[in-house]
Amino acid sequence: MKVELLNKIGSLFFATILIFLWGCGVKNTQSNQLKEGDLLFQNIQCGPLCNAIEAVTQGVDGKKFSHCALVVKINDTLKVVEAIGKEVQVNSLKTFFARTGDTGFIHNITVERLKKPYRLLIPGAQDFALEQVGQPYDDDFLMNNGKWYCSELIYAAFKSANDDKTFFPLKPMTFKNPKTHQFFPAWVDYYKALNEPIPQGKPGINPGLISRSTKLQIIPVKRINWNKGNSE
Repeated sequence: MKVELLNKIGSLFFATILIFLWGCGVKNTQSNQLKEGDLLFQNIQCGPLCNAIEAVTQGVDGKKFSHCALVVKINDTLKVVEAIGKEVQVNSLKTFFARTGDTGFIHNITVERLKKPYRLLIPGAQDFALEQVGQPYDDDFLMNNGKWYCSELIYAAFKSANDDKTFFPLKPMTFKNPKTHQFFPAWVDYYKALNEPIPQGKPGINPGLISRSTKLQIIPVKRINWNKGNSE
């Protein structure tokens, strides 16, 4: 009788441990999956212009970013909406991650998520961003001109969702080398080709600035299950 009781206690203890471990595993897996509303930051190798952007902007934990995008859900599939190339567009997660070689384990992309008090803004931000699909890319990097650059789109989406109140603050833009205090030659050539003055000191935003927001937290995504659009 005593042996039987001990066996039952042992079985109950083992089952409890399994349930505990399983529960922890589920919690960790779910928290490390991509979700709509997540922000993705990456360092695109686009030459002197990207290098100039990174030289004057600092990302979270000292990282360097030249691009960002918003994760959205379309027909139960996670995608990204981003201002890149010639216009605002929707792309697959695989396309976004492949730009920096993250086709297996994630090494170069930083995933950040709104902290819980702010997540109610996600549906409105997603709707706003998707409404801009097809709108031209903002080559001038100016606010309120009917065009969008990557971080400007994120800024405007969350501002719209926040009852038109600024959510990610703007800062004066600089196009000067912090070491020499002279304009980067790449920017001089760039705006000369546009026949526009360099908008030094005008309000703007960049991926690094958004990534450092205290309203965001880093999500340690290690890899993506591309078949299901889920991350692990």
